[in-house]
Amino acid sequence: MTYAAFRFAALGGTLCATLAMGSHALAAGIPAGTLIENTASASYNTGGPTQVIDSNTVSFQVAELLDVAVASQDASALPITSTTVLTFSVTNTGNGPEPFVLTANPAVSGNDFDVTIDGLAIDSNGNGVYDAGTDVLLANGGTSASLNPDESITVFVLVTAPGGTTDGQTSQVRLLAEADTGTGTPGDVFTGAGEGGVDAVVGSTGADDDDVGSLISSVATVSLVKSVVITDPFGGTQPVPGAIATFTLSATVVGTGSINDLLITDAIPTSTTYAPGTLTLDTNALTDAADTDAGEASASGVAVNLGTVAAGTTHSVTFQVEID
Repeated sequence: MTYAAFRFAALGGTLCATLAMGSHALAAGIPAGTLIENTASASYNTGGPTQVIDSNTVSFQVAELLDVAVASQDASALPITSTTVLTFSVTNTGNGPEPFVLTANPAVSGNDFDVTIDGLAIDSNGNGVYDAGTDVLLANGGTSASLNPDESITVFVLVTAPGGTTDGQTSQVRLLAEADTGTGTPGDVFTGAGEGGVDAVVGSTGADDDDVGSLISSVATVSLVKSVVITDPFGGTQPVPGAIATFTLSATVVGTGSINDLLITDAIPTSTTYAPGTLTLDTNALTDAADTDAGEASASGVAVNLGTVAAGTTHSVTFQVEID
């Protein structure tokens, strides 16, 4: 191998190594504005000592690629409530710092209803949960702060559902992120608009990306059915004095989503006496005292607090009284 070939190979190897390291570190490779330069050499002789000459140095700066990725962070459709918040991630997958225009569109084809966009918010403390008064609010169609290559932000979309939705209806909201420098067909060039005055080139995403978050109208209701079984002192089922009446209260939550603060109460019937220690929830015994379990009972009545209950479930409360 000649000296010139060896030096060129060495330079090329160094350059390739640099490029490879950059491609692992950054989504779009070498950072925008990086100076790449190269000088060639030639060696020769005319019968005497070997002569070495260098070429002129060729240099150029890496252009800025404009790319972005948007992804919904909600595992499933969110039930519509008074404070429904959709969560997305926005990642700069280009190779230079870039702000992004963020727009939430509630009118997605196939929606049963369209929500109102109340605004956007940027997760300021990085906890992944919308904190009113802490997270930075952004108007729909507003621009984020500049994101470094591979930097991600969490974007919250705050929505309100219209009135009149029915149980099980669904809707989607699309969040679009667009490079502030511009969007277009991959390969389009914005001359001098990149980092440090280099050209900005539209990447494979078109310099924009979007994803949808899903919503469901959850209208859960409760049905409550009460039944009684009589056991008399003679082994029969007659409601005579001294007979035991076992009451069962079956609460079924129907629809979708869940209900909150489900409390089942029942008064002890006149002319009967509560049988202490007979209160149960789903066959599990409860104490009569007002303590840490879900129920309490007294001579006047029983109360069982089920708290939050998911739709599609049934819970049963039982207790006994003795006919006076």
